[in-house]
Amino acid sequence: MNQEELKNFLELKVLEYNNQNFIPEDPISIPHRFTKKQDIEIAGLIAAVFAWGQRKTIINKSREFLNLMDNDPHAFVLNHFESDLKPFLDFKHRTFNSTDALYFIHFFKWFYSKHDSLEQAFYIKNEDELTIEKSLINFFNTFFSLPDHPERTKKHVPTPARKSACKRINMYLRWMVREDDRGVDFGLWKKIKPSQLVCPCDLHVDRVARKLGLIKRKQTDWLTALELTKGLRKLDKSDPVKYDFALFGLGVIEKF
Repeated sequence: MNQEELKNFLELKVLEYNNQNFIPEDPISIPHRFTKKQDIEIAGLIAAVFAWGQRKTIINKSREFLNLMDNDPHAFVLNHFESDLKPFLDFKHRTFNSTDALYFIHFFKWFYSKHDSLEQAFYIKNEDELTIEKSLINFFNTFFSLPDHPERTKKHVPTPARKSACKRINMYLRWMVREDDRGVDFGLWKKIKPSQLVCPCDLHVDRVARKLGLIKRKQTDWLTALELTKGLRKLDKSDPVKYDFALFGLGVIEKF
């Protein structure tokens, strides 16, 4: 396919998958359970961090975690007592364990006692930045700025500084930043522009993107995510990451 044919093909797939029918079986269904901005932010980050493996398991474990927060995450992180944390001692999802769970809650309590929105942990005041690379690094540094952070929890929060493709956190930012009339992504955050987002690059998206000639690099890392996004920006410079719906749908649902 030439570039015009590729754009037309992917635009059709975006329309097919970027709609509310996509929500129930995807981890984005977790933040869609809430209406309060801070609840959406917290639930979304938990779902994104848990997002590896089968989608059904991701959704179930995210629900379990939020049930432990009385399904009122913002109020819970700000107002919980020490005794309220005991149920988290038995929580586990793959390599995410109670140590990680307790630190996430500790961070949320600290951060939301000072800020209204988690966007502040990402935001870098420089609108000329082409991508969110510095924002992701800023979030990682902010998240682990507390003196008692567990070293093991760092594997659950990726950063470009470690060359990670940052698939899950890029997905989270797509949820929070992108805004359209399709009802899937939330568009809650206004300081980061959709044009700055980087496409989440998991195994399925990677495979489809290579088939379509959007990726040439052999490995899958941060530079690969940038390469993919650069190719998508040629198709739509203001909203390149909308094509995540197309690539993901082609890979996971159509086995393209």
